[in-house]
Amino acid sequence: MPNGVRVFLAYALVVLAILGLTLPLIVAEASSDVPISPLGLVWMALLAYLIFTMTLVLQRKQAAWGLSLGLVTLVVPLVPLLLLATGLLGALFAVALGLVLLRGLLRPEARLWFSET
Repeated sequence: MPNGVRVFLAYALVVLAILGLTLPLIVAEASSDVPISPLGLVWMALLAYLIFTMTLVLQRKQAAWGLSLGLVTLVVPLVPLLLLATGLLGALFAVALGLVLLRGLLRPEARLWFSET
């Protein structure tokens, strides 16, 4: 497994942990008002997309490469969020994380690793 794919899987596991830890807050807050909330739908769609992408990456499917690049775009809203929360250092961390993830997934050995149809 190329290092770019390893870094992506570590990133995906961190995102999965964050989603898992915040999901009870989303469900508890929205369930008292309406049975189906827009925020809950977004959270569930993101969770499904994340698990599906991680499964395809572990199976080395060709479709996983494009899906993993899509999952890396979650770093984009992280930049202004960390800029407001922690300042310039947090924003630079988010930009560096995005660049490391993109560079790792765009390398030829990572692209060739997704070989199963």
